[in-house]
Amino acid sequence: MDGTALILCEGAFGTPAGKTAHGLVRFTERYKILGVIDSKHAGCDAGVVLDGQPSGVPVFGTLSQAFEALDQRPEYLVLGFAPTGDKLSPQHRQIIRQAIHLGMNIDSGLRLLLTEDAEFPGLAQLRGIQLRDVRKPVERRHLHTFTGRISEVNCTKIAVLGTDALVGKRTTAVHLRRSLRAIGLKSILIGTGQTAWLQGMKYCVIADTVPSYHLTGEIEHMICEAYEQEQPDVIILEGQGSLTDPLRPGGLELLCAGRPDAIIIQHAPKRKFHTHLEKFPLIPLANEIQALQLLTEHPVIAITLNHEGMNPEEMAEFIRQYEADFKIPTMDVLKDGTVKLVDTVLTHFPPLYDKVRTVWEHTKGVGLNVTQEIR
Repeated sequence: MDGTALILCEGAFGTPAGKTAHGLVRFTERYKILGVIDSKHAGCDAGVVLDGQPSGVPVFGTLSQAFEALDQRPEYLVLGFAPTGDKLSPQHRQIIRQAIHLGMNIDSGLRLLLTEDAEFPGLAQLRGIQLRDVRKPVERRHLHTFTGRISEVNCTKIAVLGTDALVGKRTTAVHLRRSLRAIGLKSILIGTGQTAWLQGMKYCVIADTVPSYHLTGEIEHMICEAYEQEQPDVIILEGQGSLTDPLRPGGLELLCAGRPDAIIIQHAPKRKFHTHLEKFPLIPLANEIQALQLLTEHPVIAITLNHEGMNPEEMAEFIRQYEADFKIPTMDVLKDGTVKLVDTVLTHFPPLYDKVRTVWEHTKGVGLNVTQEIR
């Protein structure tokens, strides 16, 4: 763990632009999160804002209010928002400037690089603090190309892909990893975005910072490194965007490089257009599943849903409809927990089930949510 942190999400918490902040509130192994900065939700519990469940992470209106209220001094300010047009607003710049003057290190997953800003590097040097740009591209001489070593990885590989960006792929992947670990399966998550790195994932490729020629090689290299160093039972691959997303590297590179044994697809049933691309409609879920299964020999084993814009009754109806239409287990991991998803994985991979049979049958028998209650 790097240290204590506040998350800057002014004007974005609880919206799609606050994805990184949301992920850090729900889970991180890199920081101890002391609070979120967002004046709109000041005084609230961040978990209640996101999921209707207290997390113990308070939301403050300003950085000064956070410093006055907290018993511990935050060592990091983590930028947890995606700014419009990849430009910092004057308000965001002022808060970052204030944090530097207070001696806080700044961690950023933004596309714009703080280390190349006209103002911040000089201020950071004067205060003796660190600026970290998670999306700073790696020099080409350090990058890898695809070699075929992936064929030597002899463990279960599951890709969590989606029908769009900002739809919940990483959240589902994190919950699945935690749950499999909780019942005794050694599970590794290969992160492919800046939020996974900020959450403390040991094995991470920031996909949109890698030249296309090297992306499959970087994914393969990271999977092979995780397998050789950890000898896991399961490797979970976090997808980015979708197969048809014009803005982002999608699932195709992960399929080609990672050769997953199964796919979980994340979907928001009420979403009609690609995020930030209102003239580009999403293709139907049936087409996405068909395309994925044409590109790999292995099946889509589960549909995991994002409940945005839906009440519980609507969600229940979509689950019933999709299970009837696709004959694939369907669930909302954030609302209903992970038991159904883990059961799907164990059913599809009998050697994994055999390894944890006793603890898993007990877990299902007493109705526990393995993400939260099994230790």
